[in-house]
Order: sequence, then structure tokens, then C-alpha cells
Amino acid sequence: MENLALSPVILLSGYIRPAAQAGRCHASCTITLLPGPEPILVDTGVPGQGGELIRALAARGLAPADIRYVVLTHGHSDHVGNNGLFPEATLLLDTDVSRGDEYWVHDFAAGPFLPVPGVEVIRTPGHSDHDLTVLVRTADGVVAVAGDLFEYENDWGDGAWREWSRNLALQQANRELICARARWIIPGHGGRFAAPGLAELRGGG
Repeated sequence: MENLALSPVILLSGYIRPAAQAGRCHASCTITLLPGPEPILVDTGVPGQGGELIRALAARGLAPADIRYVVLTHGHSDHVGNNGLFPEATLLLDTDVSRGDEYWVHDFAAGPFLPVPGVEVIRTPGHSDHDLTVLVRTADGVVAVAGDLFEYENDWGDGAWREWSRNLALQQANRELICARARWIIPGHGGRFAAPGLAELRGGG
């Protein structure tokens, strides 16, 4: 079922760039909103971005209290830094689901996490042990909000994703899975791009 109201909107585009000191970088993640009757936020950025995130939501007519679900693509600090802005939301991080101080486990083996029609949340580990991807059905095709499964467009060309991968083979397999299922990808750091073909994905990096 398509749900056009849920077409993903990038609130804050992420980045990753070298720091002055070797072996370090500056980074913040892409923060994506799925608007609709039960708004969903995917990732919350670095701690210093709280005010910027609140303003980006306000530009869409939303306050933090309006967000019903927060999906965290994984637990790295540049993706979870403003979770505290959303105490009334249901949070999902890997199999852990929480609302306030109440916690439970979602069994992905029994099926994808489906907060609303038109949205699937599936496990896609590899970058870390706990990665999630949000698949959204839209009139323009399936959009995958993939976190650091993809660092940015053409990370398969420069091979950058490999530097940050916990499990190269598993991440590659899940990258291929997403490219087979989605027309568009919103990566962990950067804007939306067209999913590459499998030959292109396998040929680079």
C-alpha cells in the first residue's frame, strides 16, 4: 500500500569530513522525517544539533512532542544524540523498543517492525551489529532510509564504507538487498540518490 503522506523528507542533511588530526573526522547524520498522522523521525543527530532539529521540525509545523516514532538506524553517537527531545515517542533501536521507561523486544524473525502502513523497518547489520533500514513505499518507488549501511552516494566507488564496517561481507550482502528492493536511498551522511545497480555496486570500492 502506498502512503503518499509518508514520502521521506530530509530535515538535516548529514556530513562526514576529515578532521585536522589524522584518524579523526567531523560527522553528523542525515535526519529524516516521515510526515503523516503519526510522524516518524529516523535518527536524531549529534548532541549539539538539538536547536537546529527543533527549528527544522517547526518549519514543517511540528514540535518534538508530535513525533510518534523515532527509528535509530544504529547506536553510534552521531545518530542518537538528541533522543532526549522525544520522551513521548516510541523508540526503536535494533530489537529494543521503548516508550519512556518501558522496554520490550521486537522479534524481527517474526516479521518487520511496522509502525504505520507503507513502512517497513528491517534489520540490515554490517556497519554495526545493530543496523536498521526503513523502507517507505511512495508513488516514486521505494525509498530506503538506510543509515550508515551507505555512508553517502558513490561510497561504493571510493570504498569509504569499508573503513567503518564491522562486518564487510554482511554489510555488502545487506547493501545488495536494499539496492534490489529500493529505487532511492537516503544514506547516513548526505542526500537522497538513486540506488545503484548490483553490477555497479559490486564493481566499485
